[in-house]
Amino acid sequence: MELELRFFATFREVVGQKSIYWRVDDDATVGDVLRSLEAEYDGLAGRLIEDGEVKPHVNVLKNGREVVHLDGMATTLDDADAVSVFPPVAGG
Repeated sequence: MELELRFFATFREVVGQKSIYWRVDDDATVGDVLRSLEAEYDGLAGRLIEDGEVKPHVNVLKNGREVVHLDGMATTLDDADAVSVFPPVAGG
């Protein structure tokens, strides 16, 4: 199946574009996608996952819903889903 992956701020800079289409197995989860992104892009390695979970302060949304409120890394995906990945935000 094919997903649209959307990246924001510094993650967009690492990937080099706002969104990409990514082919995954039919039984793929959010965790599978995040692990493959960390493996594919050096600048994402260690920035998405910590201790087997989405890293604190990183927001990952499936079709606009935060995955920590779904099944976290085990959140299942369907063809044409949009997965958005936001880096931690700092400010004051």
